[in-house]
Amino acid sequence: MSKKLRIGFVGVGGMGQMAHLSNYAVLKDECEVVAIAEPRKQMAQLVASRYGVPEVFSSHLELLEHSAVDAIVAPQPFRNHPHVIPDILLAGIPVLTEKPLCLTVREGSHMVQIGEKHGSLHVIGYHKRSDPAVEYAKRVIEEWKESGSYGDLQYIRITMPPGDWVGGADQPLSSEEPYPSLQLEPGPDSYTDKMTQMLDSFVNYYIHQVNMFRHLLGENYRLTFGDRRGIVLNGESDSGITVTLEMAPYHTSHEWEEQILVGFRHGYVRIDLPAPLARQRAGKVTIKKDNATVGEALTYEPILPNVSAMRNQARNFLAAVRGDRSAPCTAKEALQDLIFAQSYVDYMTRNYPDQ
Repeated sequence: MSKKLRIGFVGVGGMGQMAHLSNYAVLKDECEVVAIAEPRKQMAQLVASRYGVPEVFSSHLELLEHSAVDAIVAPQPFRNHPHVIPDILLAGIPVLTEKPLCLTVREGSHMVQIGEKHGSLHVIGYHKRSDPAVEYAKRVIEEWKESGSYGDLQYIRITMPPGDWVGGADQPLSSEEPYPSLQLEPGPDSYTDKMTQMLDSFVNYYIHQVNMFRHLLGENYRLTFGDRRGIVLNGESDSGITVTLEMAPYHTSHEWEEQILVGFRHGYVRIDLPAPLARQRAGKVTIKKDNATVGEALTYEPILPNVSAMRNQARNFLAAVRGDRSAPCTAKEALQDLIFAQSYVDYMTRNYPDQ
């Protein structure tokens, strides 16, 4: 077995604990969390005590200077990435950050350049790619595209109504300390405050889905339409495949009803995803085959392991650091998401100036 990787954490707030630290802490055969950097002293001690982390620092710079780590997980607010992540990339340490890469194409391009110059692996936490349901569906989609048995890939639709994204997850450790003040990344130079707010909201809520289209298409795509109310957008891939994102056709109170439909001429692959913080629950895949020249028409659902996307993302990141697999999504690819997001804000501002 490969040696256990020494992992450092930069930020152990709510998402840091629930989505990340709690998952790495149980992968004891693969890694050991040896250091955390957290400016809130009481919070840092609470988390270090709970998870048995021996080294505690008040900043990422202290951690970089004094701790020998093989990789870093940095669950930071995305508009704080430009103030933290370049230092980690300059140190040549592999790092996983939350989605998106940052707010703007300008700062995203800068981080990509630093990572490439110093050979630093920067993985973006699009955890839905690591859901066992998405991994299974991706394999089927690629098999169908290669074989042509069920016709051409024709359409992808993602529906993402707002709902209970926590999914009953336990509350994280907390302290009474004030949240540290952050110098947030500003919007694009040409944007008004209103446009920057629109961009912030769009990437915060829907960048996962923007990224998922490219993952399942296997190619890039561009925006073709956005409706006035901000409910639906359409795009077209480089090879002419239409995609539709239904952003908020309705709201739910107690459920999470995110669904992906990948349509072929003679079948489809459907993915139903669980709430992002649901514990050890994979999504569900439904496969429909309906081509008489290949075989009988049938619909089936594979039985998938009870592993959450967040847990599997941790394993995939560790494997990428070891060199056992490619990264699920690098910063270079994630930059395309920001290009799309800014094109959406530009489109909405240009076509609906009264909104």
